[in-house]
Amino acid sequence: MTGIDPELGQPESFAFTAENRARADRYIARYPAGRQASAVLALLDLAQRQNDGWLSRAAMEHVAAVLEMPPIRVYEIGTFYSMFNLKPVGKHHIQVCRTTPCWLRGADDLTATCRKKLGIGLKERTVDGMFSLVEVECLGACVNAPMVLIWSDTYEDLTAETFEKVLDGFAKGKPVKPGPQNGRQFSAPIDGPKTLTDASLYATAKTKSK
Repeated sequence: MTGIDPELGQPESFAFTAENRARADRYIARYPAGRQASAVLALLDLAQRQNDGWLSRAAMEHVAAVLEMPPIRVYEIGTFYSMFNLKPVGKHHIQVCRTTPCWLRGADDLTATCRKKLGIGLKERTVDGMFSLVEVECLGACVNAPMVLIWSDTYEDLTAETFEKVLDGFAKGKPVKPGPQNGRQFSAPIDGPKTLTDASLYATAKTKSK
């Protein structure tokens, strides 16, 4: 199977828990009869979450059976998208954006920080299984470059120093707040708003809303 390491120890079986099977059935029910294969991405994501963040061959075959799809079709999808991990990952899976805006603003420094703090490079996992690191393309907040994704949360406007604090937070079990790490709100200017700065505009809006 392309993309799946034949030397990787694979679990012999996988099955959704009762709770996840019920959730899978709800996903499938969103599509017309005979079109259940449309739920494959949702079910693969569900299987990955249940399987400690990675998709085993058995997990993909289980999804294929649930959706009545040929296993090869599910393998093709599972090996295509970078959102799916085909080998065990760390408890905290770090995805460093390496697309041009992030690269220009210091993505390489973030990778170097992981090597310095965690002792791992790209596609590696720490010995204790706590962290793993990969590179990905565009995480969708270019104006907040550079950034990383750790599972479902993004950490933006990073420097080597602030990224170290993010890693320390996870190591200590006290993750820092996701989002920009330089104090700005979302993608707003760092030194505050530039337009519609008249406070009376907002006071009027609040009065009308009441």
